[in-house]
Amino acid sequence: MTVIGESQVREEVKKGRRQIVYLQGDIITPQAREAIATFGLELVQGPLPAPEPQVVDPATAVRRVLYRSAPRWMAPDPPVGLRPRRLSRLAVVGAGNVGTTVAHLAAASDMAAEITLVDVVAGLAASVALDVEHSSGVTGASVKVSGGSESGLLAGAEVVVITAGRPRSPGMDRAGLIAINGRVVRSVAEEVAAHAPEAVMVVVTNPLDEMTVEALSASGFGRKQVLGMAGTLDSSRLRYLLAREAGVSPRDVQAVCLGRHGPQMVPVLSRATIKGRPVGRVLSSEQIQRCVEGTIGGGGAVVSLRRTGSAFLAPGHAICEVLDALRGQRAGMIPVSVMLEGEYGMEGVVLGVPALLGKGGLIEVVEMALSEEEHRALREAGEGVRASLEAARALSV
Repeated sequence: MTVIGESQVREEVKKGRRQIVYLQGDIITPQAREAIATFGLELVQGPLPAPEPQVVDPATAVRRVLYRSAPRWMAPDPPVGLRPRRLSRLAVVGAGNVGTTVAHLAAASDMAAEITLVDVVAGLAASVALDVEHSSGVTGASVKVSGGSESGLLAGAEVVVITAGRPRSPGMDRAGLIAINGRVVRSVAEEVAAHAPEAVMVVVTNPLDEMTVEALSASGFGRKQVLGMAGTLDSSRLRYLLAREAGVSPRDVQAVCLGRHGPQMVPVLSRATIKGRPVGRVLSSEQIQRCVEGTIGGGGAVVSLRRTGSAFLAPGHAICEVLDALRGQRAGMIPVSVMLEGEYGMEGVVLGVPALLGKGGLIEVVEMALSEEEHRALREAGEGVRASLEAARALSV
C-alpha cells in the first residue's frame, strides 16, 4: 500500500506527467486529490499495460551511449494522457501586429471557442476579426471571432492578452515609456477587473515587467491572475541562436532566460544543453557570448531592419505558448513574469521565473538551481525593475 500525497503529485507535474497512477489499496490524500484537480491531471487505476519496446535507430543508440554521462542527455518523458482543453473565450486588447498574430494563431489552432479583439481605433479590431474568420475556410477552425472598441467585449473572457501601448519613440527613455504605457495598461486592467473578474491577464506591453506591476495594481487581482510574457520570447531567441551557432535544430537545444525583459535578462547557461550536452562543451565562450548578446539585442535588431514597427511573429508565437500552458496543451515549466513572494530570495517585485501554469493562471513558481552568478544577476534585475518604477513615478509627480 502506498500513500499518494500532494508533494508526489507536484513532482509528477514537474516531470511533465499528466496522469497519476494508483494501485488497488493505495491511499490518496485529500490534498493530493485537490492538487490533481487543480493541475487537471487524470487519475488512473493501475497497473498499466507494459509499453511496447521502443525502436531506436542505430545513430540515436550510439549517441545515447556516448553522452549518457551528460546531464539531461535524453529528452524528458513525453506527457502521458495530455488532455488540452479549449479556452471558453480569449480576448486580445490591441489589434496591432502582435494582437493580430495572436488572434490568427489562436484561431488556426482552435484553442478557444471565441476570440474577441478590442482596439480604440474604430474599425481596426472588427477588420482583423473578419480577416481571421475568412481564413477558417482554409484552416477549418470553428472559432467565433469578433472585434470592436467597446470594453464590454471583455465580458466572460477566460484569458485577456494585453498588447495595447505605444512603442518607444526616438529620444524617449524607459521612465517616459513607463509613464505613457502605464496609463494604458492601468486603464485596460481596470476594465478587465470590471467585466471579467475571473480572467487571467497576460501582459505583453513594454516595458514588460513594469507593466505587469501596473496591471496587478490597477486590477486588484492576486499574482495568480496576472502574468507577463517575455521569458518565452527571450528563451526562443536564445535557443535559436545557440542552435544556429552549433549547427543543430532548435529542438535539440534546452535553454531558458529569466529575469528582466531587456538588457538585464538572465540566460541560465549553467543549465543549458545542446543535444543533451552542457552548452559549454559544445560551444566556445566567445560563441556563447555572441548568442547572449544576440538574444538581448534581438528585438532591437528587428526594429533596425524594419525601421518602423517592431517584432510581432516571434512574440505572437511566444504568447500562444503561454496560452497553451494555461489550457493544458503544454506541460511542465514555462518562464513568465510574476510577482515574487519570497521565491529566489525576493519579494514584491515582478521578474521572469519558471512557473507551472494551469486553469486560473499561476499554480506555482519553480525555483531552479542557479549558479551564484545567475542568482546575483537575477537580484540585480529585480533592483532594476524597482528603480525604473521609482523613476517613472517621480516623472509623473
